[in-house]
Amino acid sequence: MEPLTWTGSLAFLNIPLSLACLGLLAVFILTFFVSAPAEGRNVLNADGSVSAAGPGLGGILNAALTVLLGIVLLLLVIYVAAGAAMGTSAGILGGISQQLVPVWGTLIALFTLSIVYKRRLGLYGKLFDSTVGMIGFGIVMFWVFVGIFGAMDLIVTHDSLSQVSGMKNKVPGTPLRGAEDGEFAWYLLGGDNLARDIFSRVVKGAWVVVQIAPLATLFAFMVGITLGLPAGYYGGSLDVFLSFLANLILAFPVILLFYLLVTPEIVLTGLPQYMAAVLFFFPIIFVGVLIHSRFRTQPSKNMMYLAIVLIPLVLLYTSAVGAPDSKITLPGIIDWFDIAPGILVVFVSVVFVNSPTVFRIVRGLALDIKTRDYVAAAQTRGERPWYIMLWEILPNARGPLIVDFCLRIGYTTILLGTLGFFGLGLPPESPDWGSTINEGRKLLSIYMHPALPPAFALLTLVLGLNLLADGLREESLRD
Repeated sequence: MEPLTWTGSLAFLNIPLSLACLGLLAVFILTFFVSAPAEGRNVLNADGSVSAAGPGLGGILNAALTVLLGIVLLLLVIYVAAGAAMGTSAGILGGISQQLVPVWGTLIALFTLSIVYKRRLGLYGKLFDSTVGMIGFGIVMFWVFVGIFGAMDLIVTHDSLSQVSGMKNKVPGTPLRGAEDGEFAWYLLGGDNLARDIFSRVVKGAWVVVQIAPLATLFAFMVGITLGLPAGYYGGSLDVFLSFLANLILAFPVILLFYLLVTPEIVLTGLPQYMAAVLFFFPIIFVGVLIHSRFRTQPSKNMMYLAIVLIPLVLLYTSAVGAPDSKITLPGIIDWFDIAPGILVVFVSVVFVNSPTVFRIVRGLALDIKTRDYVAAAQTRGERPWYIMLWEILPNARGPLIVDFCLRIGYTTILLGTLGFFGLGLPPESPDWGSTINEGRKLLSIYMHPALPPAFALLTLVLGLNLLADGLREESLRD
């Protein structure tokens, strides 16, 4: 069986794509050195009238930039579409495109429905009026769907932990010797130093990020909002005390703080589980107070909603903080599942590090918004403080908080990669991107292919989150 090339039978498109990319780069660089306006200067005619002289050099460059960008995107779409249909006959890129068919289909369905119904979807729908926001959203959802389908083993080609004899450090497109029936016959992105499939490890690594980064960021926001709102609204000694605690945590360098939290000696003391017992309780407090403050005057609805929401949350809480080999053990009837110790330590560390920053943002917003007229009107109506904080102040702070939420997921993704790179928290065999980059960089001067795919995945996900945050910021300012 022959090794795969990168584009296979689509190689005839390589030259047009290369020329288009070079032209795009050249025009992009020229735009920085040309100070001519996009529109041509007006010309004074002999009869005293003024007429436009046509597009200036800046306008020509902008038009060329748009055309070349369109050509590049069109060729990339052709690569993906043809590769998805042709498979490995279109080379490595074709094989990858075909494996990702469930992802492409889900993305197309999501974008189609979102664009059709965008006027009914609030701020999310308005995101599709922003080109930058759409690009960022597309990149983020691509990796989300890769993680989900990868966890379901629908797009991976091999077991991410299995080692195949003779595939150690093999280059992308290397065929497996003696591949069995039903087994994928190539390592699309090559093999690592333990002869494991890099493509499958990158896909499985996406699931690690999808599991931890958004949920950890959400928990950090629950903690920051629950403490930041009363600190900004009440002020006084409560504000001074909570701000001092937040500043105390922020005074530690982040990497040093992670080292302290995930070192084996600290883990053995049970400190991460005690911290989880405290931090994981904040979502229960937040949701409980949110419901009670809204339906306080309707006791029957209040009790019903509290029971419907809090009972499952409490059971999830007990399952999350209890583990058989930990310092906190609970009866099996209320301990439904166990979180892997490494993931729990990383999760708690990320929540603990991000919470003070969220607290400061929420506190600053509360200090500003509490002076608004609608807050004074709610106070005049006799509304209680928690109702004002959660139903008057918090909704009017949603724009900056949503933007920060997207950016913070990116920071969390980088932190997870950093922890994996240093071999902290997650188990050594974990396919997370940081661990895979660390393993690949040891032989980087000889074999570049093991480290580049996870690094590219990390880069694109964080870029997508930043673009999504920019799009949301732009639309929230218009809202």
